[in-house]
Amino acid sequence: MAQRLALFDLDNTLVDLDEAFRLWAGEFADQHSLTDEAVDWLIALDRAGHPHREVFFSKVREHFSLSSSVDELWSRYRRRMPYLVRCRPETLDGLARLRASGWKVAIITNGTADNQRGKIQQTGLAAAVDAYALSGVEGIRKPDVGLFEIAARRCGTTLADGGWMVGDHLVADVGGGRSAGLRTIWIDRGTWPEHDQTADHVVTDVLQAMEILLQHR
Repeated sequence: MAQRLALFDLDNTLVDLDEAFRLWAGEFADQHSLTDEAVDWLIALDRAGHPHREVFFSKVREHFSLSSSVDELWSRYRRRMPYLVRCRPETLDGLARLRASGWKVAIITNGTADNQRGKIQQTGLAAAVDAYALSGVEGIRKPDVGLFEIAARRCGTTLADGGWMVGDHLVADVGGGRSAGLRTIWIDRGTWPEHDQTADHVVTDVLQAMEILLQHR
């Protein structure tokens, strides 16, 4: 039986990034005196392949003829998002239940250091897990096994003894987790309709994933 190590993705797994992005888009439109159609355009661009934020804000700046630089727009976004992202109390409770049952729990996420660390701290997740590994700090990104190794080590464990990876991305989370020798739970949000999946379990919400883990005692 695999050890009780559970690694969780952050965005759209433990926190609802899509909802936070909608809030940000509304604020952004108000700040720049844009229309409701602008909010829809921003959301559509975000969903169209999830481009890197530098690319995203380059397109935004050009589309709305903004005077601010791409770096300024992206920097403001990173400062604001940690205050818009929410982690449900039920999710924090689920993490507490896992740890009380003897699980070691860590967050493993891609993204810039300031943005991702800010989300983890502002949502209360920093105190709800044993450790976290951020690509923007470590210089490696999921699905690179190295980031999984760092998270496991910070939990006082090793990937050699197995464990679980939970996330919404088929490549970074499921593919990366399998490469790291972990069992996987995929949170299917309907954004990968044409892709085959090889996860051990498929759910639609992280709370369901936590219940599966709690049954593996």
